[in-house]
Amino acid sequence: MPELLSKEIIAVRDAAETFVNDVLRPLEAELEGDVVPDVLRDKVRSSSQEAGFFYKTQPIEFGGRPAGVLELTMLRELWAQANSPLTNYIFGPGPGILHAADGELKTNYLDPVMRGEKRGAFGFTEPDTAKRPSWARIDGDILIINGQKSYVTGGATADFVSALINVENADGSKAGTAMVVIDRDADGVTIEREFASMEGGGHVSMMFNNVRVPISHVIGKIGEGMPRALDNIGNVRLMISAQATGICMWVSDFLERHLIAPHRTGIPLGEREGIRIRYADIRIETYVARSALYRTARIAESSDNDVNETIATKVFCTEIAGRVVDMAVQLVGGQALVKGHPLESAYRKVRSLRLMEGANDLLRINLVKGRLELHKGRL
Repeated sequence: MPELLSKEIIAVRDAAETFVNDVLRPLEAELEGDVVPDVLRDKVRSSSQEAGFFYKTQPIEFGGRPAGVLELTMLRELWAQANSPLTNYIFGPGPGILHAADGELKTNYLDPVMRGEKRGAFGFTEPDTAKRPSWARIDGDILIINGQKSYVTGGATADFVSALINVENADGSKAGTAMVVIDRDADGVTIEREFASMEGGGHVSMMFNNVRVPISHVIGKIGEGMPRALDNIGNVRLMISAQATGICMWVSDFLERHLIAPHRTGIPLGEREGIRIRYADIRIETYVARSALYRTARIAESSDNDVNETIATKVFCTEIAGRVVDMAVQLVGGQALVKGHPLESAYRKVRSLRLMEGANDLLRINLVKGRLELHKGRL
């Protein structure tokens, strides 16, 4: 539970709240529209480095001071509760799927990413129209890759994509899945289309046509692709859950101010019994979602298997966030639907969370498979 955090994490939380109030809020006054200019990004990053938050997502070997899962979960929830676009620039770049890279991959990709010189993207989702998943044939020490990734977030500006590929031996037999680093400007890599999703994220559909990549670009070994991809996705699912509960907390605070404020009827909305019941539901569901989030974060930090628990938490927290924001829009009224209103933005954001890193209904199927076939998960 949030109340049972260690003294050390509580001290970090207090420092993070001070950072939001003393650094981010004044900088927000300089924002014009939704786009964050480079000068403000740089100010946030330099302030975060000075405060020590920047290094909490970076490994020790890169000068980082990595935080544990529980501490990162607390911070991500707090950044989401701040409801500021500037929070996107507090943490430094993390290794992501490249965390185990060595040799050429470390020198040419991981090291530049950690220095902020290169940007990577994650290619996992296949298009519904694909005849087969993206595949590669081994040709000596080369992989010849074909296929398509349909929803590569940040792919338009990335220097490379780490893509999940099904690998075949030269004779056509299956060799297993692999996470393969593919340069975006490699011969045969094309961007089929660029598009933006409703919450503002930028994505691309990426095609591979006989792309030749050295086998040394495989992260780990051939056959480890799916476990490595799912491990990375699991970390992101917990992050999404923290963002969802942080949004719920922001909505609760926003509504509280709205409900006690003067109203045109002469009676604050918060004095009406029906509205009180709806606001009670918001607080009840937020409380339960946070309980699930912090329990799962502790399981993840213990190194126990947490796949099913992370799935359950992602599904529950994102759906709670959807209901909470929807009810807040209903209570505030038509003005909450006007573009630029903070609830309008939150409404678009929380809807996308239910599809990120696995659609919720698909995750439900995976959870039951994990229990009935693999005997994983707990209550």
